[in-house]
Amino acid sequence: MDNHKYIIMDRRKFIRNASLAAAGIGIGVNAAKAVNRQSTAPGKRVGIIGLDTSHSMAFTKGLNDPSSALSNSGYRVTAAYPYGSTIEISTSRIPGYIKEIQPYGVKIVESITALLAEVDYVLLETNDGNPRLAQATEVIEAGKPMFIDKPVAASLEDVQKIYSLAERRQVPIFSTSSLRYMSTIQDAINGKIGKILGADTYSPATLEPHHPDLFWYGIHGVESLIALMGVGCKEIRRMHTEGTDVVVGNWADGRIGIFRGTRTGKHTYGGTAYGEKGDLTLGPYNGYDTLLSKIITFFDTGKSPVDANETLEIYRFMAAADLSKARGGANVALSEVG
Repeated sequence: MDNHKYIIMDRRKFIRNASLAAAGIGIGVNAAKAVNRQSTAPGKRVGIIGLDTSHSMAFTKGLNDPSSALSNSGYRVTAAYPYGSTIEISTSRIPGYIKEIQPYGVKIVESITALLAEVDYVLLETNDGNPRLAQATEVIEAGKPMFIDKPVAASLEDVQKIYSLAERRQVPIFSTSSLRYMSTIQDAINGKIGKILGADTYSPATLEPHHPDLFWYGIHGVESLIALMGVGCKEIRRMHTEGTDVVVGNWADGRIGIFRGTRTGKHTYGGTAYGEKGDLTLGPYNGYDTLLSKIITFFDTGKSPVDANETLEIYRFMAAADLSKARGGANVALSEVG
């Protein structure tokens, strides 16, 4: 192992220990008893990897809070491994989320291995896409069905490796942005405006230097676009400025889809779907409940509601957009990026 790898390991150990100390938890000591801890029989125990995102809390509340409409599913988050990310804006949240999740009866564990010994399903929530391949590999090798929050990973190559391994091991995985389940997007997909002839979508597209540009946040709007248009994007071209990205996709059947990513002004989500029967304005964003209901169905059935080929096309689209940016906005075929 080279010195660089030692430095990374030491840094992660420091972040982990500091986070536990800040949350009032000693290394090797289980989390404090939760005020409403309930036992969950094997078969419906859910584990979380990564307490550095609000999504972890949203899903925990949805499953564990008795006042939640989805708490009667029988699934409960029973354990969480808080770490993985080395991005400061993510790691700084960990102590607060450790404290926040404990009253919901969630045990804090010190490794993914320990987590997998105690749960039946996994929510991979680490905000940083860079450790996702290693994290997902451990879960898949253990045979645990897994929901992978966005981004699946921080490179197209890693995304492809994760899906390939899951297929070889025959372990169900499912990944999506919650934006796919905006009611208006689902209305369009389900035929409200007839055949979709084209679509424009927009979302925030803030950048993070350790990720390809659109993987970090633009993925929300990109996924909305491909959810509407379906697979078959042949080529794209991207216009990039400091505050805005516009990516135009040309589908093999001649349809055109456009994504606009914003870094200035109010951060909102929406767009327009164009159909045979008319147009449909997309929005507003509906929150996480519909996505969580899809995750529950995925756990029940072992079948992803989103086809793997569609998910992979989302990441090819974004990878091609980076290549187009590097080439000054030139057309890039999705086949070129893999």
